[in-house]
Amino acid sequence: MRAAAAWSIGNGRLASSSSSSSSCCFSPRTFTHLRLPSSFRFRVCRAFDSRSIPQDEQNHPSSQAAAMDVVTTYHDETKHGLQSYARGPHGLDWANQPNPFRRYVGARVVPLDHLPPSPPAEGLDPLYPAVFLEPQHPNPLTMASLSQFFYDSLALSAWKTAGRSTWSLRINPSSGNLHPTEGYVISAPLPGISESPFVAHYAPKEHALEVRAELPLNWWEELTQGLPEGSFLVGLTSIFWREAWKYGERAFRYCNHDVGHAIGAVSVAAAALGWECRLIDDLGTKELEIILGVSEKKPVSTNGTSKGHFPELEQEHADCLILLFPRQVPAEPKDDSGSSISEGQNESSQKVFLSDPLHSSTLISRLVGLEWKGKPNALSKEHVRWGIIYKVAEAARKPLTTKGAFPNLDHLQIDNSHQALSVYESLTARQVVHKRRSAVEMDGKYGMRKEVFYQILLKAMPSVDTKESLGGELQIPFRTLPWKAELHMALFVHTVVDLPKGIYFLVRNPSHEKILREAMRAEFEWEKPSGCPAVLPLYKLVSADCRSVAALLSCHQEIAGDSCFSLGMIAHFNNAIRDRGPWMYPRLFWESGVLGQLLYLEAHAVGVSATGIGCYFDDSGTFFYLIVSHFCISVAVIPIGN
Repeated sequence: MRAAAAWSIGNGRLASSSSSSSSCCFSPRTFTHLRLPSSFRFRVCRAFDSRSIPQDEQNHPSSQAAAMDVVTTYHDETKHGLQSYARGPHGLDWANQPNPFRRYVGARVVPLDHLPPSPPAEGLDPLYPAVFLEPQHPNPLTMASLSQFFYDSLALSAWKTAGRSTWSLRINPSSGNLHPTEGYVISAPLPGISESPFVAHYAPKEHALEVRAELPLNWWEELTQGLPEGSFLVGLTSIFWREAWKYGERAFRYCNHDVGHAIGAVSVAAAALGWECRLIDDLGTKELEIILGVSEKKPVSTNGTSKGHFPELEQEHADCLILLFPRQVPAEPKDDSGSSISEGQNESSQKVFLSDPLHSSTLISRLVGLEWKGKPNALSKEHVRWGIIYKVAEAARKPLTTKGAFPNLDHLQIDNSHQALSVYESLTARQVVHKRRSAVEMDGKYGMRKEVFYQILLKAMPSVDTKESLGGELQIPFRTLPWKAELHMALFVHTVVDLPKGIYFLVRNPSHEKILREAMRAEFEWEKPSGCPAVLPLYKLVSADCRSVAALLSCHQEIAGDSCFSLGMIAHFNNAIRDRGPWMYPRLFWESGVLGQLLYLEAHAVGVSATGIGCYFDDSGTFFYLIVSHFCISVAVIPIGN
């Protein structure tokens, strides 16, 4: 397995804003020299790589095998290690720091309404826990509701000043606060915005839409046939240069992690308005480029690293398209005699919509030649081109796939009998998303109550409903993603009251548990901790004081050891890209970003803080947790605390 980010949660000081146990059984010195017998590693790798790729197929440049090799090579070459870091700039070129705000000069600008959150006492906005557990009454799609949606998902949340420097913060988190993610909306005609269906770019600094194109009405009606009235689309793109300016070759990882943050932010903002979200993942990258107006591109060299004037590095990479539609809460169906129809009998009421990717692709291809308004502004005078970023982006382009209809998730029905809702502060969902900040330090002393710890982990599960999921994940925001969870959580527990310090593991996809147990160290205990809810697949692996090791893994950052607990996200790598294709690689980071956004919000909702750590030692972390192979990859680290 591999990891994508690190996180810490605890009682912390925001950027701009105890149990006793033995010392860690793996000291930093022991940890540095931790190795497995070569024969054992070979056996494990063979077990998970049994579908080996013939040499002649690997050498075919257009084959999927070659693309998977590019993806694997990229991940391996952009790892941080105890002996050396991934390739990146040796210093920051402040004169060429990218402009964080993309504008389309010449496009018609439509200012949106500024709608600050209301206090809970006014009862205008739902409380934070309610958004995740109770279907909210769907708001009609209007200029006002669209304004609130963007205000609560991709907008600025604050301006900060230190000395002569001023910078903005946003609702959606970003690695290094560099914000490579751009947002778009594709909608039916909306009074106050456009008399025709339209594609518009969202400008967060101005909280405005830049209308880039008007679409034929009959085209829009055909594309959205069968969808509920008030449905619309949100598109996300990335500008790799914004992250590469600071982080060099790891930028592709961070950009996709930020895409996940944006997906999570969009999902929560939509839920507060009574709207559902579904990632439309059958369409390919080509279709997304056309419908978002970013298909006209100059080629980017994938060879080596060069500095100079490379405006093509400021082009946008099409990431994903999300369908938003009013939540459908049908009345209990009745038969002719007035009796209730049992679950499963009323199949037609369970359909949200039918999706035909081939038909949608044909429709989208008709937009080739559409007139697009506005010219993208320049972001930097000079650039550094890290060729490997654009090589892996090309390898991870998604083709059109034809899996069929979307999962049937039109009715939110979550069992909250096992959730400790009393742990949350009296805040609305909108207040929580607007107060989210990244902690810059934690005190290392604050003790988190055990029930708070368990509640955060319950919310981090894709589904903890006692009923089987109807074809996908149930909990917001994970229900937006069309695949079953590929990420699990390895946790360093430091200061959770009445819980032994040590390493714990949360299995987020029960179908992976057997293979995870087989892959992990034989001495791990796999013991259910005391008071843990029965529906939460959390296990204690070893009792130990691992604060120093947690900090070491996170590139020697003390915040990981000073948190109440920190966690690493471990991705089910081999099966994911072998079963689906190399295009699944960025989606592992999307999932980590969605999970990270949820953890940010949970921390603030219970009165503590969180931060994301993009710098961590990849293989060292997975050696510590598991057997190292391409079965698992580390994708994130997150401390949570005071």
